Amino acid sequence: MSGPLDGVKVVDLTTVVVGPICTRTLADQGAEVIKVEAPGGDILRFLAAGSRTPAMSGKFINFNRNKRSVGLNIKRPEGLAALKAMIAKADVFVSNVRPAALERAGLDFAGLSAINPRLIHCSILAFGRGGRYFNRPAYDPVIQSLSGVAGTFHRAMGEPRFVPMVMTDHTTGLIAAQSIGFALYRREKTGIGEAIEVPMFENMASFVTSEHLGAATFDPPEGPTGDGRLLSPYYRPLPTKDGYITAHPNSNAQAFAFLDAIGRPELKEDPRFCSPIARTHHAAEFFELRCEALKEKTTAEWIEIFTAADVPVAPYNSIDDLLADPHLQDVGFWNFDDHPTEGRIRRTSVANKFSGGMREEVLPAPQLGRHTREVLQEMGYDEEAIAAMLEAGAAFEGT
Repeated sequence: MSGPLDGVKVVDLTTVVVGPICTRTLADQGAEVIKVEAPGGDILRFLAAGSRTPAMSGKFINFNRNKRSVGLNIKRPEGLAALKAMIAKADVFVSNVRPAALERAGLDFAGLSAINPRLIHCSILAFGRGGRYFNRPAYDPVIQSLSGVAGTFHRAMGEPRFVPMVMTDHTTGLIAAQSIGFALYRREKTGIGEAIEVPMFENMASFVTSEHLGAATFDPPEGPTGDGRLLSPYYRPLPTKDGYITAHPNSNAQAFAFLDAIGRPELKEDPRFCSPIARTHHAAEFFELRCEALKEKTTAEWIEIFTAADVPVAPYNSIDDLLADPHLQDVGFWNFDDHPTEGRIRRTSVANKFSGGMREEVLPAPQLGRHTREVLQEMGYDEEAIAAMLEAGAAFEGT
């Protein structure tokens, strides 16, 4: 069996997280992804502690499985020509290079569609075209700060904070992969490629305001922005006698079962808690009530009680706890492979399943330039031409 994108060829000119997440998603679903790296390689190869060999950080390994690495210096004409030869035979080109640099190299949609009219050209941007921030550089913390993500923490906790993971990169990368899927579907009907621009800032501003625009949805506003439930200081795992737990009743059946479980059945008639809309308007009191009640028993006791009452509940997992989570063990989430240079490694499985088939072979994250010669041969370069490129520094290969 093979994945739903089997036969789709992707040229990947991305680095760090937002682009590699996009292309890993495509690769996991069966696409053939060629990762083109400049001399020195993707900076993510070096940005995380714990690697066993140079240029193979754990983060790089996690974000770049199922890809082949080709080393090209596209500042040299021979290297740029080789890249364009790959793109001419590809279905998709993905880049998070700033648009002005793409245009100078002839790698913008106008330049590439001339050599491949069926090409899906996806450019992941920090900021959308037409705005005053367009063409500025940005990383995840910049977008979290600007898009209101840090502002939600300010409202909830009294000071702005970043989500302690590159959340805007992950989110935008997945949106880019989704957009490519949409474009491939349209191309199947029209036979014509197209350009996609996926801006981080606008996508994350939409992400935040979809949740928190609230009463400012109306013009003029009917009240303040922000969902008071999500911005409550009690919207977090809550302490029990011996740890933390999350119990989150929402419907009347769940809320009333929760109140019975904590020994407060009389509150089912309380006008603050008797309906979903009442609990929304009195979220602070309802959340505080939950916080105080949960301190009375252990996590295991509450899990048993709430599970029996069909109240949504889960223990708190630390990052380390995820490695032994029983449900993840049940579904085969963790896999162990023998990497050709890094030895035994742990990797996640693909969470989403397709009944029509999934990619079976998992390619290990590649060493820098590991597949340069192989891919150039596939492009029709003979050994003499490849040797000349390597000698001139237009291409390079790993050991």
